[in-house]
Amino acid sequence: MIEPLPQAAAEVFGDRLPLAETYAQHLATTGVEWGLIGPRELDRLWTRHILNCAVVKELLEPGDTVGDVGSGAGLPGLALAIACPDVSFTLIEAMERRVDWLTMVVDDLGIDNVRIVRARAEELVDIEIFTAVTARAVKALPQLIEWCAPLLSPEGRLLAIKGDRAQEEIYKSKKAVKAHRCQSPVIKHVGEGILEQPTRVVEVIRR
Repeated sequence: MIEPLPQAAAEVFGDRLPLAETYAQHLATTGVEWGLIGPRELDRLWTRHILNCAVVKELLEPGDTVGDVGSGAGLPGLALAIACPDVSFTLIEAMERRVDWLTMVVDDLGIDNVRIVRARAEELVDIEIFTAVTARAVKALPQLIEWCAPLLSPEGRLLAIKGDRAQEEIYKSKKAVKAHRCQSPVIKHVGEGILEQPTRVVEVIRR
């Protein structure tokens, strides 16, 4: 059974909450049927997944162009696109089945600040450039920096949603940070005062 709509959802999504609810219904039905999200995740669909991602909007600015690497079920990219109508998102996903699902959901939502690209991040170097790149549950930070830094404009930010081992991943990423001329990674917590458990984001800025 899908998790009841938390009160925090209205604060995060504002007048676009109905779009977020439609997205949640897709995750709970076709998302499960297509194998993009496990049925055991439905009782925490909002708090653990949708809102956990959407609060990263605190780190975005109007006019940003965001590449979401390994979009999968649209987490975080599609959740953020619903929450941030003044930001442009490119959902980057290599698997055809997931691209088809994302296309179906975006078409149903009718939002115009999203495009979908079937590719791996490393295939888009010299083709795409973004002011920010987001990622969740894709790869450890050293590999993410290798893939994503070449897609960032100067002063562009990699925003990687991470768990309890974030600091350990930062320590292991020193070589990649230096190789790609990035500033030292910083851990930021977003959703404080909104979510019971704020979201941990590692921010890496390209010089």
